[in-house]
Amino acid sequence: MNEKSEIKIIGYDFDGVMTDNCAYVDENGRESVKVNRSDGMAVNLIKNLGYQQFILSSESNPVVKERAKKLDIDCFNGIEDKLLKINSVASNNQLSLDNFLFIGNDINDKEVLENVGFPFCPEDAADEIKAICTVINRKGGDGVIRELYNLLILRKT
Repeated sequence: MNEKSEIKIIGYDFDGVMTDNCAYVDENGRESVKVNRSDGMAVNLIKNLGYQQFILSSESNPVVKERAKKLDIDCFNGIEDKLLKINSVASNNQLSLDNFLFIGNDINDKEVLENVGFPFCPEDAADEIKAICTVINRKGGDGVIRELYNLLILRKT
């Protein structure tokens, strides 16, 4: 991790980070996703370390907001310009983007990942994303945030 800046806030893309990037669609067109409970535990553990967290997703499906509500973290979904939104979050919190850790997995996260101090991605992220990130040795939806917690603990010791 970047040693020059301090992590103050952590953002997560939803699909492909908190999920395995798959959606299940029923006969009525309703979508659902699978999430990893160890990631939910990790969000709480990371809160206990003092980090603010949020979800930033271009997906407008209500499942994103429901997951954030259950985790008790902020959620910005249906966001097309993620960099504009993350700049707004930085301004509202009087932070620099150097203080942001963001985990994304695909090209719609690239601009954010290129501008934050701590760009991370799951091991099954798109190749152009892996080229600019610290890669977490987990696939999306398979404990990425839990693995991040382990890395944060190592950094604090």
